[in-house]
Amino acid sequence: MAKFFAAIACCLLSVAMCDVYFKEEFTEGWRNRWVESTHKGSEQGEFGWTAGKFYGDAERDKGLQTTQDARFYAISAKFDKSFSNEGKTLVVQFSVKHEQEIDCGGGYVKVFPSDLDQKDMHGDSPYNIMFGPDICGYSTKKVHVIFNYKGKNLLTKKDIRCKDDTLTHLYTLIVRPDNTYEVKIDGKKEESGTLEADWDFLAPKTIKDPEAKKPDDWDDRENIDDPDDSKPEDWDKPEHIPDPDAKKPEDWDDEMDGEWEPPMIDNPEYKGEWKPKQIPNPAYKGKWVHPEIDNPEYQPDDKLYRYTDVGAIGFDLWQVKSGSIFDNVLVTDDEKYAEQFAEETWGKSKDGEKKMKDAHDEEERKKREEEDKKRKDEEKDKKDDDDDEEEDEDEEEDDSKKEEVSDEEEHDHDHDHEHEEL
Repeated sequence: MAKFFAAIACCLLSVAMCDVYFKEEFTEGWRNRWVESTHKGSEQGEFGWTAGKFYGDAERDKGLQTTQDARFYAISAKFDKSFSNEGKTLVVQFSVKHEQEIDCGGGYVKVFPSDLDQKDMHGDSPYNIMFGPDICGYSTKKVHVIFNYKGKNLLTKKDIRCKDDTLTHLYTLIVRPDNTYEVKIDGKKEESGTLEADWDFLAPKTIKDPEAKKPDDWDDRENIDDPDDSKPEDWDKPEHIPDPDAKKPEDWDDEMDGEWEPPMIDNPEYKGEWKPKQIPNPAYKGKWVHPEIDNPEYQPDDKLYRYTDVGAIGFDLWQVKSGSIFDNVLVTDDEKYAEQFAEETWGKSKDGEKKMKDAHDEEERKKREEEDKKRKDEEKDKKDDDDDEEEDEDEEEDDSKKEEVSDEEEHDHDHDHEHEEL
């Protein structure tokens, strides 16, 4: 028991000593803390403030929502003071809900230096880190992790798949001072590794030796033609032959139509191009591997993770279909605190949100069933009415025919009577 309380005390002490550089739950007054860019003018979309159509708590789950389709979105907030993450872990965390069933658009954050021009923020504004989901059609559903290093934006070599449903999901990026990283979704590790291995921060350690070349007598053919194999004498047959069952049409005129020739058909005896059989090559030396040497341009860097000026965070997005809700933004140096913050926010809301969404989906399903039933009943009633009208028309047509026959019979009777009198 003493060990248990000691562990709790240690955890609380760690949280108490951590640095929280930025935290935003989009509570009342959030607009005073965030600045919207005007760079795109009339193409700039407006942000709303809502918990959306389904949530765990109507007030606590309010977040920043994109509200206009086919618009650019750019909004940012500066930290109370900028910092360097040298020698420290850096954690960037936020939640996003694409309740609009997003078809194409970003859902990521960017971490900026402190000199960001917030009013003019746009896609080319320099940033330190870009992190979060990006969805476009069926082919692009990935988590971006982009680091800026010496002026270049470096994309990860790993394919990290994002969530593409309509629930709120939590995205966490951890960058450690030992040049390792971890990406979590909903608190679970999705990817991890080293910065040097998974991004092209540095030139490769080794390169192919420019002085080396494959020897002229190096034979890398695993198999060769059998020199003792020969083509059979009856091998060569034409690929197509005249159809033996075809007959010249009777109306064929040689003078008018030219000389008749039967159509061609595939030759069942055709064997294709002859090739000698393959045998193992006795001179085979294996695949030649180009030898490598140390790359003189490789310069190790044990501070790939480091940013000397971290001072703002923002959303710089393009969305075809709007409706994404961003919330629970956190930048800290403590992984445990990030987990605690996640449990107190996203963790408390996720079950209630799913329950409300399931109820909403069930209600929509019943509504669709009722509408389908109503439509089918209307179609059936219309078909019955059409059948009744058609039946009435048939009866009227039959009555008309009967009257015509009766008139003809009466006319014939009168004509016969006149004939008898004569």
